[in-house]
Amino acid sequence: MLIAFLMAPQGVEQVELTEPWEAVTDAGDKPRLLSTKAGRIQAFHHLDKADTFPVDEVVASASADEYGALVLPGGLANPDSLRMDQDAVAFVRAFFDAGKPVAAICHAPWTLVEADVVRGRTLTSWPSLRTDIRNAGGMWVDEPVRICTAAPGPLITSRKPGDLKDFCAALTTEFARAAAEMASR
Repeated sequence: MLIAFLMAPQGVEQVELTEPWEAVTDAGDKPRLLSTKAGRIQAFHHLDKADTFPVDEVVASASADEYGALVLPGGLANPDSLRMDQDAVAFVRAFFDAGKPVAAICHAPWTLVEADVVRGRTLTSWPSLRTDIRNAGGMWVDEPVRICTAAPGPLITSRKPGDLKDFCAALTTEFARAAAEMASR
């Protein structure tokens, strides 16, 4: 299955990109890096610059129909930038409209709030987002990983890099379940 990893040109927390990327690759899926601009994205280790990664596709020309699932890595600046980009927000919303699984970690739920897709869902995040999530109609919980199966499709969320092992296990399980359901239709 083709998995979209959406992030801004800079500000993504590197480990929140690389560990889920490796997990979906190890599960036999194919990850693709999407961003709001072509070229390379600049990852960070907290506030320090880390590695750069090549963009496979610009989100403005992408279609959620091409992908089986979406991963939104965190970092403080990354989701703040994404939520200001109409194409990125529409791309995220399209996954929910189609009932496809979405996984978001740390600050990434800011983009979900902007896409207006947390209403009626239970999720977790970096603690400072709890009020934003509640104000958007979601229920915030303080758990390492939360899988919300409310319609239309699964939402997998996690709080921080320390939760990556649980986050990666949950997202690969949910992505495999979604792929099996799609194949049986």
